Amino acid sequence: MKRLTIDQHILLLTLGASLPGGVVALALLWTGDYTPKVQWTLTLFVVALLVGFAASVRARVVVPLQTLANLLAALREDDFSIRGRTANPDDPLGAALIEVNALAETLHEQRLGAVEATALLRTVMEQIDVAVFAFDPEHRLRIVNRTGERLMGRSTEQMLGRTAGELGVTDWFGDAPRVVDLTPPGGGAGRWDVRRTTFRLGGFPHDLLVLSDVSRPLREQERQAWQRLIRVIGHELGNSLGPIKSIAGSIETLLQRDPLPPDWREDMQRGLQVIAARAESLSRFTGAYARLARLPAPKPAAIVLKPFVQRLAGLETRVPVRVRPGPDLTVNGDPDQLEQLFINLLRNAADATLEVGGGALTLGWRRSRDSVDLWVDDEGPGLSNTANLFVPFFTTKAGGSGIGLVLCRQIAEAHEGSLRLENRTGTRGCRATLTLPA
Repeated sequence: MKRLTIDQHILLLTLGASLPGGVVALALLWTGDYTPKVQWTLTLFVVALLVGFAASVRARVVVPLQTLANLLAALREDDFSIRGRTANPDDPLGAALIEVNALAETLHEQRLGAVEATALLRTVMEQIDVAVFAFDPEHRLRIVNRTGERLMGRSTEQMLGRTAGELGVTDWFGDAPRVVDLTPPGGGAGRWDVRRTTFRLGGFPHDLLVLSDVSRPLREQERQAWQRLIRVIGHELGNSLGPIKSIAGSIETLLQRDPLPPDWREDMQRGLQVIAARAESLSRFTGAYARLARLPAPKPAAIVLKPFVQRLAGLETRVPVRVRPGPDLTVNGDPDQLEQLFINLLRNAADATLEVGGGALTLGWRRSRDSVDLWVDDEGPGLSNTANLFVPFFTTKAGGSGIGLVLCRQIAEAHEGSLRLENRTGTRGCRATLTLPA
């Protein structure tokens, strides 16, 4: 038996509810003293009234439900322009219409925001100079931007749906992030930064590959490094070759005089001394640069900090060095390189302390979350300008090479650590802190 619909149920229930009254009315009508004409007329009127009342009740219930169904169907089809009208908040069905209208407005705003965000994302993807590829779980390409098209030398239509093997990019699914030398199918061989992550789309995991050409930035950094190096070397060569050239010319002029002046030997001796001094300065400069450029990779070993720091304290003898004990800790590092780092720091700290007439140095260490800090305190005048502390060959000391702190920072970074210098708070002097992984 076919199941009745809700409107049929309402119609039958309404007829059933009104049927007893209609039966009583008809019984009184046909048992009373009425003419047949009146009886049939009233019978038709009662039946029509019952049917009409049942149909009205059905319409009052079914029409709002049909309106709700139409509104929900419009929402399902992403049509947010249709609204239910004449909704009475005191009526349960009216309240339902009001809620559906509010839902439509909310969905409209969210859809508009999603469309704008998607448009912005597409614009950004098309404008950035980074190749973006998205592959599904079967490694079939699903998303690619304009830079990816240029990288591959194909259009989007030619690539979408093809596997990574068909596109010749299987090697990109390696460990990431990494910088590798690649020759993409579309040309542009060079060094590329390959980054890989995963995201879910449609409930399935997808791979997102992002490739950026780092050859140009690396070349630009290399060019800037060469410019700085040439600037420094040119400055040092100019400072030394200028006096050498001038003095050599003066000596040549002196020797061409006839007769020679009585003190020509003294003048020549002083000139040659200046030439030798400037040549020695150039030799120190080139030796310092060679030492900075040839720093080998660290050879890590376990270093117990307490005896290591106590040994460091005995390396500087010009001023007293105090050791502030810390916890029992062990770090992993190259003992020789770290010792050389602290030799430079202690020498700088002692020089600064002696500038103000003397004082003492303090060595210490402490644990700081996931790292270990080793520090040197001096009692010097402090730092007046920190902008050039780690600029190669910059120095404020007479006869200084300007590579001590640069070498220290290079050693610290080779140990995956950092080096910082800052003025002490509440007292005179400076603190140098080396931070190493715990």
